[in-house]
Amino acid sequence: MLKCASVFTYEIDDQVEALNEIKKQLDEQLTFLKNTVGIIMCHPEFITSGTLRYICENLTFEVAGVTTSSQAVRGEAGELILTMLIMTSDDVSFKVGVTESFSKDAAAPVKAAYEKASAGETGHPGLAIIFPPLMLGDLSGDAFLTSWKELLPKTPIFGQIAMDDTVSFADSEVIHNGINYKKALSFILFYGNINPRFLVATLHENSEVSLDAEITKAKDNIVYEIDNINTREFFMSHLGGQESMLTFPLKISSPASDDDDGIPVVREQPFYAADGAGIFSGTVEEGAKISLLKFDKDSILSKSKAKIEKINELPDANGALLLSCIARRIVLVGTGDHLTELNIAKDTIKDIPFMMGYAGGEICPTSIRDGIPFNRFHNNSVVILVI
Repeated sequence: MLKCASVFTYEIDDQVEALNEIKKQLDEQLTFLKNTVGIIMCHPEFITSGTLRYICENLTFEVAGVTTSSQAVRGEAGELILTMLIMTSDDVSFKVGVTESFSKDAAAPVKAAYEKASAGETGHPGLAIIFPPLMLGDLSGDAFLTSWKELLPKTPIFGQIAMDDTVSFADSEVIHNGINYKKALSFILFYGNINPRFLVATLHENSEVSLDAEITKAKDNIVYEIDNINTREFFMSHLGGQESMLTFPLKISSPASDDDDGIPVVREQPFYAADGAGIFSGTVEEGAKISLLKFDKDSILSKSKAKIEKINELPDANGALLLSCIARRIVLVGTGDHLTELNIAKDTIKDIPFMMGYAGGEICPTSIRDGIPFNRFHNNSVVILVI
């Protein structure tokens, strides 16, 4: 089994004090067992100040993670903060790795890094947590996920794309043992007695705007036509032609296939190509049906709370990792309640160490059937891993 602790520091500039705060909290919460690993999230200023690297260089275990805009752990939620979820076990072992930098291909760097990290292991891991970089327009979230699905078809895969709190997301970084990367992917592999459970929260159906259409021309994450109409022209006529579709999440019901459990996922369209094609954050198949979801404070918070409450009902819950889409935070910032979703987690989860942060895309199985996980890339959602 796993034992977990969640720790934090707001100390950006005093590196020694930041490390002391982390170590003090760890001493109070956890006795290290044979194998230990950490998931880390931080505001980008912890990288700039050197505090992230100093903390990681003085830990006795490896870490992987990302930057993000705001985070929560048990008892605390904030923005200029560094958080960690530490896991230790006698019967679960961990392998931590990082890829080479990506260009136009995700498969080769992922395969090489996986083979290096998993050397000596005879079986596939029981869980993989991955932290891809933000590379909109170059590689979609599904490109990274597909590379892992090909290597690990029977392994549940969870994770988040790096994020920050800037308008351009230019400060988004992936973290591996204190080193930050713009175009690499870090990851943790879990081997042994691991029992991951997954929850996904999306949004309410939008009853105010009628949108029921079919993707008629698409390749990977580029949608050329909807109902045989150019994508830009289609959305101009239905939703006013916004250049950014981040606040118009779409429910995607893909055609049934061996790689699909039939459960809809959510996609967002960050921008258009010059020819009016929609550049989506993840794969959208031809023949998929799309409808509009309601993206407001009530839909965000009510759906989050309902799923977060279920964490307390799960047996043998030793720790939890919660990832929410950055677009949800953007909507909440507009209402003046930018920490509300984090505070729901902080106030709702009882006696279970957890960590929550915002993501540029979320990775989580929608179901596991006959030992086969249906690993999916999500937008505008909250995904939850309970271990």
